[in-house]
Amino acid sequence: MALALAGDGGSHLMLTIFVIFVAAKLAAEIFERLRQPAVAGEILAGIVIGPAVLGLVTPNELTGALSEIGVMFLLFLVGLETKPSDIFRVGGRAMLVAVCGVIVPFICGWLIMLAWGEPRIEAIFVGAAMVATSVGITARVLGQMGLLSLDVSRIILGAAVIDDILGLLILAVVSSMAKGGINYLQILTTAGLAIGFTLLVVFVGARTVSRIRPRIERLKVGQSYLIFGLSLCLALALVASSIGVAAIIGAFLAGMALSEASEGTDMRHQTEAVTEFLLPFFFTNIGMHLNLGAFLNGSAVMLALLVTLLAVIAKIIGCGGAAWTMGRRKALQIGVGMVPRGEVGIVVAQIGLGLGVISDAIYGVVLFMAIATTLIAPPFLAILFRHEKPVDQPPILPISHIS
Repeated sequence: MALALAGDGGSHLMLTIFVIFVAAKLAAEIFERLRQPAVAGEILAGIVIGPAVLGLVTPNELTGALSEIGVMFLLFLVGLETKPSDIFRVGGRAMLVAVCGVIVPFICGWLIMLAWGEPRIEAIFVGAAMVATSVGITARVLGQMGLLSLDVSRIILGAAVIDDILGLLILAVVSSMAKGGINYLQILTTAGLAIGFTLLVVFVGARTVSRIRPRIERLKVGQSYLIFGLSLCLALALVASSIGVAAIIGAFLAGMALSEASEGTDMRHQTEAVTEFLLPFFFTNIGMHLNLGAFLNGSAVMLALLVTLLAVIAKIIGCGGAAWTMGRRKALQIGVGMVPRGEVGIVVAQIGLGLGVISDAIYGVVLFMAIATTLIAPPFLAILFRHEKPVDQPPILPISHIS
């Protein structure tokens, strides 16, 4: 029986939080003991307790809000480990990886749906969903392994930011086509705002924070610098969301702006505990969106498996191929690191369904692809990175070892 029937509003809220958190942590513990990434266990926990299996919890505004805040904190922590100079060093490679990681999956998704006999606009929407990258999944795995300081990790993070901007523009074009035309002015405005916002934070933000840090630390309020950092995280996430970019990109940029000025402070360690509490809601929320009812016929199952396979191969070929000169192993690491679609793919599917341009069956296919790629990537990342050693910095969220 769904938890919506349990007690009054306050009891319902507490019970929902309790079930999600405990289920996620139990699953994470089991997967760690099986020497598998905890991320996969937390997503599977969401599938089990969600509507697809037990129906204990259903996705709602509460789970969605906790999920978004959790992944924002994760990307904020990742940003604290990423100095602007680190991104500049791999910027060219990250741009190439992002562009190839957009073109190849989009073409693959579009062509497979046309070959399947689906309408053109539906095929384009599936292609747009395959473009997405959920950096939160890869960041969690690499953070637990203490490998966010590697150049490969920097390339993945940088490419994910660029990928989000490019994906936003593609989604804007596709959504305009679904409404009967393309609003070029809106698309150019969105592109300008997204790029300008990113460059402003990267080039100006870090220097500004370094200059004002002494004044912030003289404030009377307790933990003043931490409060400033969290406020900046929320503010930039809000700005990013308002111009159409994912809120997590704003949170990541906030962390990056604070990265140099935060050396010698306890900000990273102070926010880790909060992140550990909130992040499981992000992963379980992904799992809870799976609807097994969409796969009651063999054709839908076959298409879902085919789209998922292409989604994995397309990112490996596109992103990995762009990094092939770095060597086969690093190219595979980058390719697999860009595979998870996670919540980004789910959002694209929901937009398509809301506009009435994709059917319930195709929505289920995209949903399956988004969740399956999110589950597939972490174990392979653990294998591909198992011989790598941390560089300079301690790991984020050092709970246990995956290797």
